[in-house]
Amino acid sequence: MKFYCHPTCTTCKKAQQWLEINHIDYTFINLKETAPSKEMLMKLMKQSKRPLKQFFNTSGQLYRQYELKDKVSDMSIEEAAEWLSKNGMLVKRPLAIKENNFTIGFKEKEYEAVWLSAEKENTK
Repeated sequence: MKFYCHPTCTTCKKAQQWLEINHIDYTFINLKETAPSKEMLMKLMKQSKRPLKQFFNTSGQLYRQYELKDKVSDMSIEEAAEWLSKNGMLVKRPLAIKENNFTIGFKEKEYEAVWLSAEKENTK
């Protein structure tokens, strides 16, 4: 699993702790240093059917600085992926990706549904 997050983010720390408690291997990727690729983000956006806004860190300083609140709703998938791939601090975190599964943010129930079921599939 690729686990994109920011080292000081409390939500990321909670997600990391959950992964460790549940013995799920992951590779930590610092979003400040390495943003997900535009191609990967476009693939996730196309498969998810989520609003593009959900991929953005809407409470972050950069989101406000670039006035993205007024722009995201009119963006194409390609434009949104371009913004996010240029600066990882715009990405909603944590972003966890493994094969065709991914989660954005940390909600324990969603992690259980996505990652525990994925682990069970891998052990069959």
